[in-house]
Amino acid sequence: MEENIKNRVILILGVLTILFFIVTINSCNNAYRQKTARDKEMATRLDLEERMNKFSQEKNSIVEKLKTAESALEEEKAAAEATKKALVQEQLINQSLKEELQKVTKLKDALEEDLKEALVRSKSTKPKK
Repeated sequence: MEENIKNRVILILGVLTILFFIVTINSCNNAYRQKTARDKEMATRLDLEERMNKFSQEKNSIVEKLKTAESALEEEKAAAEATKKALVQEQLINQSLKEELQKVTKLKDALEEDLKEALVRSKSTKPKK
């Protein structure tokens, strides 16, 4: 009987050992799958972080270029405004010069007429020989 009990205990311990061995293998397999999934997630996160840093640097570069372009645009606007003011002044000067020219031309025409009249009078008042 004692041997029968020993055989049963050995059999139960053997079955328990096999059961624990299977549970251990399943646990190791599950741990391996979780580690693989975690490694993939970490690789994905690192890749996304690198891409985010790259985009951030590109954004900063584009923002700097935009600021440079905006300042150049402001300078061009100021230059255009100054040129516009100078053009208006030139147009005013040209207009006043045209008016002066017209006045001088009228005076010249009037003087020429007076001169012609004076010549005609002087010819008519000269004694004939």
